[in-house]
Amino acid sequence: MIHTRTALGGMQVAPHHLAAQAGRDVLRDGGNAVEAMVAAAAAIAVVYPHMNALGGDGFWLIHEPGKPPVAIDACGFAAGLADRAFYDGLDAIPSRGPKAALTVAGTVGGWAKALELAAPWGQALPLSRLLADAIRHAHDGVAVTASQAQLTQQKFDGLKDAPGFADTYLVNGLPPPVGHVLKQPALGRTLATLAERGLDDFYRGELAQRMAAELERVGSPLRTADLAAYHAQIVEPLAVRLNDCTVYNLPPPTQGLSALMILGLFERLGVTEGEGFAHLHGLVESTKRAFRVRDRVVTDPRRLPADPKSFLTPEALDALASQIDPQKSLPWPDMAAPGDTIWMGAIDNKGRSVSFIQSVYWEFGSGVVLQDTGVTWQNRGTSFSLDPSALNTLEPGRKPFHTLNPSLALFDDGRVMPYGTMGGEGQPQTQAAVFTRYARFGQSLQQAVTAPRWLLGRTWGDVSTSLKLESRFAPALVASLKAAGHQVEVLDEAFSDTMGHAGALVRHPNGVIEGAADPRSDGAACGV
Repeated sequence: MIHTRTALGGMQVAPHHLAAQAGRDVLRDGGNAVEAMVAAAAAIAVVYPHMNALGGDGFWLIHEPGKPPVAIDACGFAAGLADRAFYDGLDAIPSRGPKAALTVAGTVGGWAKALELAAPWGQALPLSRLLADAIRHAHDGVAVTASQAQLTQQKFDGLKDAPGFADTYLVNGLPPPVGHVLKQPALGRTLATLAERGLDDFYRGELAQRMAAELERVGSPLRTADLAAYHAQIVEPLAVRLNDCTVYNLPPPTQGLSALMILGLFERLGVTEGEGFAHLHGLVESTKRAFRVRDRVVTDPRRLPADPKSFLTPEALDALASQIDPQKSLPWPDMAAPGDTIWMGAIDNKGRSVSFIQSVYWEFGSGVVLQDTGVTWQNRGTSFSLDPSALNTLEPGRKPFHTLNPSLALFDDGRVMPYGTMGGEGQPQTQAAVFTRYARFGQSLQQAVTAPRWLLGRTWGDVSTSLKLESRFAPALVASLKAAGHQVEVLDEAFSDTMGHAGALVRHPNGVIEGAADPRSDGAACGV
């Protein structure tokens, strides 16, 4: 992908083209940006099942022209039975299987809350229309992507024995080949039920009862009461003021704080040219400082040890930026957080915009697929610690730490930019790469997404904490980074899934919308 796509009537971007088309078609039918996003979110849960599912969590940033952005926290909490005694005898919460399925799935509740917020916009399309593409793809089938086939193969040993996984995602007990037609009839019936009865059925209806019964039967601590107690929440987004714009992201339990801190710190380094040593080194060093703050602050919003806003003040950012050496790398032994996710953006013909992210944490989450409903359940709760003194220690009703963090920038000249990526630890870093390339160094939107990327730390199950670079970086730049003390690892791939699947939209004051999808994904930016 080289050229940025443009449109006037609205645009949807997603890491799978069928999800992008589902949202685009809702926009074309007169739907708004939130309705388009619900359609895309339902569709991508079907067509990209290794990255997200109805059994996962989600976060929203919604902007209506002339009003401040609104955030939705659709993060589920730990089950009432999910205490340390439930995991007695274990050193850590298992990453796969029923005991990994310990938090309520929040994303469907987020869809409902977003539609509620958008109701005053008028002319709402029926839920049956919004879920129609997802239902069709579940019943008729979709071709398995290379990403899904490769990850199923790579994570096969950990997933194959999870309840329901083999029957749903394997072919004769083996990972599916690329192009295999995956049909998910049980999931299609669940989506049809939601279209008929409403999204609340997922938490307080017959669907909830069936899911809770099966979760209990396979050994999860989740129960009907946990689902019934869940509601997505409207929250105030965090924000950082830059020279020419304000950038918004989600508050804890997400790592949105770190994404904003990286931009605030980098701005203070005075870098004037992109793609060189100063650009990459500056962002990597900003990332290290931001991650250290994140790791001692971000947890359940009811248990924060400090106010996240205090780290985004000019004074706090000035002080931290002054510690960055423009020539030398800060040693980086810190461990990192994995995660697999999708990010999507939408803008409608009224200029209303959405930045949205949906995830099951690791690829295929817990691996548990509820056979009665076809819902794959997340393993987000594995980010809890069984150490009672840990910042994110496990307690019933507690929200887990989240890597998820969609971004949205409002420029002083009237431009609006929803942007984001999947990729766990890489999310804030890729966001910083895309934003600075576009907003600071004059690259086109698509060029900013396509250009070679880096990742400090690990993601997608990787255990190393090196600075990973795609192979397209110039050898001289790689040598400069090594000379500065960075532990550099050049990947074999020119376009690596390790770097996540990014996307971005920009709406200009004259109504022109630009869109960019990641060539590392199966996605598209589809306009009306």
